[in-house]
Amino acid sequence: MNHWIVAPIVLPAILAPFIIMVLRYHLDLQRIFSVAGVIALLGIALTITAQASGGEILVYELGNWPAPFGIVMVLDRLSAMMVLLTALLALPIVLYAIASGWDERGKHFHALLHFQLMGVCGAFLTGDAFNLFVFFEVLLIASYGLMTHGGGSVRLKSGVQYVAYNLLGSTLFLFALGTIYGVTGTLNMADIALRVAELPAEDTALLRVGAVLLLLVFCIKAAVLPLHFWLPASYANAPLPVAALFAIMTKVGAYSIIRMYTLAFGPEVEATQGLVGDWLQPAALLTLAVGAVGILGSQHIARMVAFCAIASMGTLLIAISQFTPDATAAALYYVFHSTLATALLFLVADLVMERRGGAIAPTAPMPQSGLISALFFVGAIAMAGMPPLSGFIGKLLVLDASRDASDATAVWAVILIGSFVTIVGLARAGTLIFWKSHDTQVVTIEEPVEGEEVPAPVAPEPQLGLAITAVFGLVAGLILLTLFAGPALEYTSKTAAQLFAPENYISAVLGREE
Repeated sequence: MNHWIVAPIVLPAILAPFIIMVLRYHLDLQRIFSVAGVIALLGIALTITAQASGGEILVYELGNWPAPFGIVMVLDRLSAMMVLLTALLALPIVLYAIASGWDERGKHFHALLHFQLMGVCGAFLTGDAFNLFVFFEVLLIASYGLMTHGGGSVRLKSGVQYVAYNLLGSTLFLFALGTIYGVTGTLNMADIALRVAELPAEDTALLRVGAVLLLLVFCIKAAVLPLHFWLPASYANAPLPVAALFAIMTKVGAYSIIRMYTLAFGPEVEATQGLVGDWLQPAALLTLAVGAVGILGSQHIARMVAFCAIASMGTLLIAISQFTPDATAAALYYVFHSTLATALLFLVADLVMERRGGAIAPTAPMPQSGLISALFFVGAIAMAGMPPLSGFIGKLLVLDASRDASDATAVWAVILIGSFVTIVGLARAGTLIFWKSHDTQVVTIEEPVEGEEVPAPVAPEPQLGLAITAVFGLVAGLILLTLFAGPALEYTSKTAAQLFAPENYISAVLGREE
């Protein structure tokens, strides 16, 4: 068997407890091992992406137990792409957390970070639905620790809300798995696909219930309206480097929808035909609309970026909900873009908050406003989908893939109007934070000398160094995604074609010809 398949899970699973047990009192060593671990994860991700790029589906049987009796890890083009995206996102974030000092504001930051990476990579690679639940729980535990990193009552309150809401999702997940297991007698994804296809039409009512419950769970993870309420407060009050890492978390929900509803409950499966798209697309349209309005109405920069994440998920799920190869290829390209753009804006928001607070209102000028405003501008045009960056290409691909849809007019209208509102909201925030600040040059001290105004004290200029380098790494990722849009789209198109030929996945996992 190819042991590279489990390496993205095993590496952080070993490194995280090692950091806690051996390096817990040595922050410098934690930083060294953490960065080295993320770089190694990136190398592994590049290796398995190269292995999957030829179209072969590779299976790793844990304990050498064959499917469907044992748990399997499956490497195909989609799972390899998502693991690579996770590693590419983790590297600039861990460097930023070190450079900005966020990792020393609480305990066990680096260990929790690697537990998080373990959960994310495991969710992308698993071929078993119950194992997907297990990795979701690893994600939940690690993300709660990261959310409350640094302490504070507001952060703790948001963290409790986040955990409570996601525990509700976990409960629904168990109900869904129990229902599906009761109908099919298996939780292996490939085996579920076989059993579902063999079910007689009169025995599918309970299966449809399980499929709907599963969709609700994934929609909670993806922050789809009206199940998105946990995200704005949770992301806005978390340490912003952590919120930047969480940009991949909502994509776990989107990935799970793509995986389960092209493999087991695909559009050609009579038992669940029309079940997902009919429900998901209206919710996705509303998610984009609410996210755009939230961007326009936000009074705090971190909350505004959280609504950017919601709006981008709306656009992504509009493409996913069509369940066609072209729309799925566009969605996968947009996954890469939106993850990098959201993380970039969260890190820029942290740079702003460290220098002048997070309120979207005029204040005294802040240090390095020119450079940070330029970074905000890049992130804003990327998130809004303006040319020349990859957001424009991604939205253009989604619009093009929607031309033949029955509700193409509604899709085009919501995406275009949502993009315009996003532009207005981000332009408003940038103006108040970076431009209008220069209108407030002086303040009056509490007991001033009569008739005299004293200049406001300007915060000492923080050192740029590694933190800005990490942010520029995300900018470079967006630029490269734009310059190499052709090869990237070719990869996502082949990935979509592989997804819509599930018989190859089933044959590889179960070792039989379909």
